[in-house]
This record gives sequence, C-alpha cells and structure tokens, in this order.
Amino acid sequence: MNERERLLRTLQFKEVDRVPDYEFGYWDETIDRWHAEGLPLHLHNNNDVEDYFKLEGWDTIDMLPVRTGLWPPPPSRKIKEYDDKEVIDDGLGGIYITKKFTSTIPQHLRWPLKNKEDWEKIRPFFDPDTPGRIPINYDEIIEEYKDRDYPLGIHVGSLYGWLRDLMGVQGISLAFYKDPDWVAEMMDTLVSLWIKLIRRALKGVRVDFASWWEDMAYNKGPLLSVKLFEEFMVPRYKKVTDVLKEYGVEINILDCDGKIDDLVPGWLKGGINCMFPIEARFTSPIKLRAQYGRKVLLIGGVNKLALIEGPRAIDKEMESLKPLIESGGYIPMVDHRVPPDVSLRNYVYYLKVKRKIIGRNEDLPYPVVS
Repeated sequence: MNERERLLRTLQFKEVDRVPDYEFGYWDETIDRWHAEGLPLHLHNNNDVEDYFKLEGWDTIDMLPVRTGLWPPPPSRKIKEYDDKEVIDDGLGGIYITKKFTSTIPQHLRWPLKNKEDWEKIRPFFDPDTPGRIPINYDEIIEEYKDRDYPLGIHVGSLYGWLRDLMGVQGISLAFYKDPDWVAEMMDTLVSLWIKLIRRALKGVRVDFASWWEDMAYNKGPLLSVKLFEEFMVPRYKKVTDVLKEYGVEINILDCDGKIDDLVPGWLKGGINCMFPIEARFTSPIKLRAQYGRKVLLIGGVNKLALIEGPRAIDKEMESLKPLIESGGYIPMVDHRVPPDVSLRNYVYYLKVKRKIIGRNEDLPYPVVS
C-alpha cells in the first residue's frame, strides 16, 4: 500500500496495512540538544531529522503551489538589532521584535491593521487576480501529480488567525465589538479569494485534502466567543468547503492549538472535519471520538509531557490511545513540535512504542543514545 492510499484509507476508516507514521517536527533547540545526545551532527532541521528516522514527513506532504494568503510577500526589513534581538518592519505598517537564536513568538510594538484605513492599504494583498498566485507553468506542474502515489493537498487559510496576526487579539476583539460589519467584510474578502483560487487550481487536478490554520484557542478555551464564532465563521467555512466538495475534496484538516472542545461542533457544521494537532493537555482525542464518532477525524493527540517524563509515561499514554488507533480515522503524533525538554532517549523510545502499535515493524535506524 502506498503512502497516499494509506493516508486516505486511514481517514476513511478503511482497512490499512498500517497507520501512517507521521510526526510534526521539532524545535531548533531540541535538535541542538539531541546533537549532544547522539543525533548525527549533519542533521540540522526538521526534514533532516524526519528523513533520518524514516518518518513519512507530515511537514513535507506535497501541497499545490497556490498562494492563498497575503500576496506578494510584503517587503519586510530589519530596522535595528541588539543583543540577541532584531526589530523588524513587516512591510505592512507593523513593527515587531524577534529573537535571533531562540524559537519564540514575535513581540509586536505596532500592529499593521488598526482601522479601516489600514485595511484599505492591506486589502490589495488579498486580490485573487494578482499575478503569481498560481504559477504560469501550472498545467505542467499538475500533470506530474496525476499518477502520484503520495498525498497532495491545497492550503486554504484562516478567517480569525490571519486577521488576529494583523491586528492582535485585543485589536480583533475590539473590532468584533465596535464594528462587526467591518470584520464581516474582511472575512468575506478572504472567502472570495479562496473560492476563486480553488476553482482555478482544482480544474485539472484532484487533491486529497484541504488544510486550514486557525490558532484561536488557548489552554482554557476559545479566544472568541462561541456565539460570534458560529455567527461569523461557520457559515463562511461552509461556503468554502461546499466548493471544495464540488471538486471531490472531503477531508478538511484544521490546525488549531489550545483547548478546542467548544469549537469542534462549529467546525464540523462548517465542513471542517479533521482536528490537528490536538494538544492533549487541553483536549482529549479519546473524548472527541466518543462525542462525535466517525464525524470527526483526528491527527496528533500524543501528550508531549509523556515524552518528557519517560518510558513509563510513554507506555501509559500510547496504551490509552491504542483503541483509538485501531478503530481508524486517527493518526497519532506528538501534539506539537517536540520541545527541548524531551531527551533523545525518550523520543527514540516513543517512536519504537508507537511504531509497534501502528504496525510499522521493519528495521529502522536509531542513533546510539548517550
């Protein structure tokens, strides 16, 4: 069974030779730590490490080369640097501080989108007709995809997350309160962009799934009220997923961190049916399956804290997930990037335990752990 068949059949609750062997990658600091613990020094990034462990590469699944977000890329530039920090002008009117050598969320000094005047300047970056959104040799590219044996997807985007990245949580929260019509207008602009691009991009090629990114929850729940989510976002998701369905796309994978329980019903109603990476400290994949049955597909959900604790915790975690894995519609992987708190020894142990459960028993390389 090839990788494409394995992924689709798993998410269709069909019989497979084994469950896909995916992981979500690693912090840079994790790879640095592992070098001191036996990971070969020539492995520098996620792709290197995934290739070394013979993972099937969640990060490297092929996606259509279609630009569904801000385009062209804003002309960002470095304004200043000091100690381990850089001050960046994002090219849209925003300024933020980022660290040079540490994986961290940028600290915004000024958000690019504060009012309707800013929106009018940014709106052209969401024009579906801007040259370059689809490559000029697109027909040649999709010809290569027709007889593939690997998964292929199309990235859609984010209704809340992208606007939050432009406005900040406080900014978008105030906009919902003060000017909901403006928020609706911005979201409609995104929906129009996606629908036009989907219709162009999927004319000559069949993809296996659509991916979405919508970081709109923290460890206690959503950043937006469920009422506003249901009113503003769910019907707009449905418009897009209905178009995707016209082209045979039935799997919509959504990436959202945090406690997502209260958002799942709306996503399912909107046609988004696969939850990822399911941070297990906050949302249980076992409970989601119990609540929604086969309506919900699941990817992720292996509690990273178990990998920090060690073999006994890993055994317990994977044993609890075993019935879910065996029932189908679920691909286990660590519930986000593996943090530097996880030793190489514990990670190798986790991979061996997981691979035994998913049925991947072939001889695979592992480093000599110090």
